[in-house]
Amino acid sequence: MLKTPVVIFTSLSLLLSLSCAGDVKSRSCSDVRQAFTTKGFSIHNVPHQEISGEQLRVCSQGYTCCTSGIEDRLGQQSKEDFGKLVDENSHTIRTIFTSRHKKFDEFFLELLDNSEKSLNDMFVRTYGKLYTHNSEMFEDLFSELKRYYTGGNVNLEEVLNDFWSRLLERMFQLLNSQYTFTDDYLECISKYTDQLKPFGDVPRKLKAQVTKAFIAARSFVQGLMVGREVANRVAKVNISPGCSKALTKMLYCPYCGGLPGLKPCANYCQNVMRGCLANQADLDPEWNLFIDAMLLVADRLEGPFNIESVMEPIDVKISEAIMTMQDNSMQVSSKVFQGCGHPKPTGIGRSARGISDVFNNRFRPYSPEERPTTAAGTSLDRLVIDIKEKLKESKKFWSSLPDSICAEDEVTDPDEEQCWNSHTKGRYFPEVVKDGLTNQLNNPEVEVDITRPDTFIRQQIMTLRVMTNKLRNAYNGKDVYFQDSSKFTCMHLADAFIQSDLHSVLRQKFNKEIIYVIHSV
Repeated sequence: MLKTPVVIFTSLSLLLSLSCAGDVKSRSCSDVRQAFTTKGFSIHNVPHQEISGEQLRVCSQGYTCCTSGIEDRLGQQSKEDFGKLVDENSHTIRTIFTSRHKKFDEFFLELLDNSEKSLNDMFVRTYGKLYTHNSEMFEDLFSELKRYYTGGNVNLEEVLNDFWSRLLERMFQLLNSQYTFTDDYLECISKYTDQLKPFGDVPRKLKAQVTKAFIAARSFVQGLMVGREVANRVAKVNISPGCSKALTKMLYCPYCGGLPGLKPCANYCQNVMRGCLANQADLDPEWNLFIDAMLLVADRLEGPFNIESVMEPIDVKISEAIMTMQDNSMQVSSKVFQGCGHPKPTGIGRSARGISDVFNNRFRPYSPEERPTTAAGTSLDRLVIDIKEKLKESKKFWSSLPDSICAEDEVTDPDEEQCWNSHTKGRYFPEVVKDGLTNQLNNPEVEVDITRPDTFIRQQIMTLRVMTNKLRNAYNGKDVYFQDSSKFTCMHLADAFIQSDLHSVLRQKFNKEIIYVIHSV
């Protein structure tokens, strides 16, 4: 008899429990269906009432508005949403490098074209047929300068030395047209260029100015191109399974739980983003060094290595050199005849003085007001100042990307009590982890294997490192194009090896350590 109340009480508890369960089951999924419709999702398989979530792998296995198929689709959608968030938040930095590279490249090539046109117009007006019959050496000079700027394997000093040697040979023949000169004799003349200094100090000064300005300009435009390519590549995030799971839980598990309007807490979002963007954050130190090197070269372009101040008056400088040669023609000819021997007369009987008179009539300086305009639209200084401002804005971009994404109102809820904290509505208590791969060991939201750095990101780090080295050398007026070819070759070989089947086998066998050996070369 004493056991009867217990049986009655137990039965009553069971009935109440079943009654409550029935109430939970009866909850409608209409809000969730409406939210899915608003976002453009199919609601074909979305239940009208909550169902058991025991089949779910990411979201809560309590009563839910999601089937396992819906959860899978939401997982895919969360990756797409994440890709869009990264794309939108990196759009500005990618646009900066794309647009400024285009502007600088167009400006520089226009400057070269206008300088060549200016020289051609000036020399045709000033020297007439004496120039047009010998214009190919000037065309070759500008062609080689353009080829160097666009990345050709060109030695600037050799190009300029060759130009002055050819000009000396032509000038010498014109000033001594009563003689016949063999190829061997002309080669002998070129050997006396440094000793005679027929063009005065113009070749030495111009070579120093052109070389340093072109090295800086080429390195700078290459830096803009590298920055553009790295930003475009890194913005395409490789989403790991752990990141995918965390994104789904953060962005869409509220839907499955019947809370479609609930946004993630800001700190919760930051932990998820720091885990998903851990490798991108590791790019930041090398990225900042790269930006600093770009700013150094930009300072040179504004100052002593200003290509505009070198190229615009290049026609006048070459004309001055030609006039110096003409003024010193008697002394130069005498010394060449002493060193190379006396050439054979042509037999025409025309005097050297006659040709010299022609030069005196033709070789006159071009007044500044007569010179054609160059590089319209902007100046190098204004362009570089604009680029510098944008470059400074891009520092620390990759480490701050999680904060930028989570600061958006459409992503998170600023109310710490009315946000999704990964399992319900309420405050998010875990601390926000620091950025970078090694700091994700204790990330409470994203499972990250800190022993496996993203090889693709490591390749971009190496690319930035090589470009930074080139920029620093350019800042000091040194051209590292030929010296750095081995580094690029080594890097490309390393990248090819990383992508090979052999590397996969070795990495499995030696616990992934081979990657560090490759990139330490």
